[in-house]
Formats: sequence, C-alpha cells, structure tokens
Amino acid sequence: MKKIKKGIPLIDQHDKNGYWGKFGGNFIPETLKKPVEDLTILFEKLRKNKKFLKERDYYYKSWVGSPTPFIKLENLTKYLGGAQIWAKVVSEAVGGAHKVYGAITHAMLCKYSNKKYLCTDTGAGYNGKMFSMAAKKFGLGCKVFMGIKDIERQKPNCDAMRSNGAEIVPVYTGSQTLVDAVSEVMRYWVSNCNTVHLGVGSTVGPNIFVKICGWSTTQISKELTKQIKNEFGNVPKKLKLINCIGGGSSAYGFWSKFIDYDKSQVELIGVEAGGPKNSKLHAAPLSRGAKIGILHGAASYVCQNSEGQINETESISAGLDYPGCSPMHSLLKDTKRARYTFATDEEALNAYQLVTKYENLNPSLEPSHAFAEAIKIAPKLSRDTIIIVNSCGDAQKDRDILKQRLGN
Repeated sequence: MKKIKKGIPLIDQHDKNGYWGKFGGNFIPETLKKPVEDLTILFEKLRKNKKFLKERDYYYKSWVGSPTPFIKLENLTKYLGGAQIWAKVVSEAVGGAHKVYGAITHAMLCKYSNKKYLCTDTGAGYNGKMFSMAAKKFGLGCKVFMGIKDIERQKPNCDAMRSNGAEIVPVYTGSQTLVDAVSEVMRYWVSNCNTVHLGVGSTVGPNIFVKICGWSTTQISKELTKQIKNEFGNVPKKLKLINCIGGGSSAYGFWSKFIDYDKSQVELIGVEAGGPKNSKLHAAPLSRGAKIGILHGAASYVCQNSEGQINETESISAGLDYPGCSPMHSLLKDTKRARYTFATDEEALNAYQLVTKYENLNPSLEPSHAFAEAIKIAPKLSRDTIIIVNSCGDAQKDRDILKQRLGN
C-alpha cells in the first residue's frame, strides 16, 4: 500500500506511469498518447509560470468572486446540539458551483495551446454551465456532452449552457447519465484532438485530467485554511471536513491543504450517493464494497457486477450518479486517511429540508448528501468539535426534482 507523503500535494504523488499506488494510470488508445503527452507538458510548464498564475488568480478574484463565504450555521447547530456546524459556501462562486475553477483553467489551457474549441462532460449540468461561461468569457466554442436523462432533470443548467452559446450533445447510450457522457466526450476528443481541448469535469480519467482538476479546485482549501485561522486562530483540535463524493473534484479541493494533518485532529469524511432506500442500485463505490476496475482511462474503485462489467447507478443527484471515483480518493480510502460513507436519496432530501428550514442556504442535492452525514453525527459530538460542510452547489438546478419530491 502506497503511503501518503507529507509536504507534497497529493496530485503530484504519482509515479512516472501516472499511478497513485495501484490507482490511476493512463489506459488510453494509441491515438491519444501524443495529445495527452502534449497537454501534460503544457500544464506542467504553465502551472509554474508567473504570468499564467497571475492571470488565473485575477479571474478567480474578479470573476469568480474569491474567496467564497465561510459561515457558522447557528440555527442548525442549536437545533441539533453537540458539534458546531459551519459551511464553506462555494455555491456563492459565479455560476453557483465549484466547477468554475476547473473551467477557467481549461479555458486558459485551450487559449495557450492555440485551440479554439472546448469540449467537456456534465451530469448535474454545473460543469457544462461553467465551461459554457468560461468559453464565452474567453471567446471559445464549446460542446457539452450530457446524458439525456440528466438533460431532462437538470433543465435550468441546460438553459444556461445554451444561453452562453454552448452546444449540448445528448447521449442516449447506456444509463444516459454522467458515466456515458464522459465516455462519449472522450470518443469525440479522439477524433478532434488537434483542434479541440478536452476538459474532464472531475478528478477522474487519465492522470493529467485528474491533476488539472485537483490543482484547480485546491483553491477551496487555500481559502478555507485562511478563513479557519482568522476565525479560530489556528486549525481546531477536533475538526471534521465533510464533502459529497461523485468523481471527487470538490472533495479533493476542500481537503487538499488538510491531508497532511493527523486524522485524529482533522477527519476527512466523504459521502457518496446511496441511491433510493429500497434499491440495490447506488453510486457508492468507496463505501459499499466495490472492487478495483478500469473506467475512463484510470484504475479506481468502481461499481461492478459479478462479471466485472460496470454497474448501472441510481441517485436523485445527477452530479453524484457515477459508478467510479477519483484514483486519489481510492488511495485516501486504502490508506485510511479519509472515511467514506453514503447517504440515501431520502436522507439527502431530509437534510435539504432541515438546512433550508433553519438557515439561509440552498444546497443542491449533491452537498445535501454531505449535510445528511453532518446532521447524523453532530448530536453525538462535543461542543468543541467543529464540522465544516462544503456546500459546493446551489439547488436552483434541482428545483423541478425538489418540487416533484417535496412539493416545494
């Protein structure tokens, strides 16, 4: 089992073949080896380039609205008793979700590589929305691949993508959700990689896409470390950082600056989509006994059937409805640096209702899974325990689902 080294960002703790221990790698067709190598060389050069970094930071501050708020949920804390509950409200970023950080990086990489078109995948629609916004901002064309099931249940974000000039490419294969959108966008890139830049929406896929996404979302924990020290003077002795887990982009960004801390001080808790209460289908490969498999160019824990084929998933949350996870989260699980659990659809809905009842916060169904875990454990913990939930998306996109399920 590979050990996690202190003082080195986890995104850089891979070997020369792109593996984080037994996870990750580059399982790609021969036709993509050169484009992936070119992108790797470009990114590794630009991430150390002062001009590039200055430009990125400018957009994070002037356009995204960095830093996003860090607030105490006073009413929820009082209602539940026990631990103090706080939220890093990343949904206050422009566009309503954390996906904007990766979208900016990829739009900049597209420009620096002299390409004029972006393509990407999306499930909840936030990644597609952010890419469409970034493409418009940088004067680029944009194609967003999205499962037809998700197009139907995430209409607000689809409307936003089209208003920004992006083309939504509906995916009718397989489960017609995120997993199939990722497959189709990669197939498209194989044929168009000379003129089109691919941005994968999470910390999944071949090594370089995991790194670019993780490097971008690290902005969340960069801000949070400063905000915590401003509020408490130092990192609390009992801190629990709770994040939803799909591909794992927001969680890695939320946790990255805290991975070096001892887990007895800072516990990292990832909450996957457990699916409907009475269904055997779920999207929780880290917490419900999945095996290692290859999905979208990398090895990680994957939901599989008895024959090793990728299982269909089911979740009320389009952004978590994915049968795999990041290679880095697979390593964090194996090294026991992070603890992974799941919340059912019903628990996420209940958490949404409770949070919106007591606080001026409107979390999407993705972070509602994380809030479900916070609500479950807070009453059992002491007052000096600090729980921070990454509220990484706004529920505007889920309004139709919430109306249907809750009558709101």
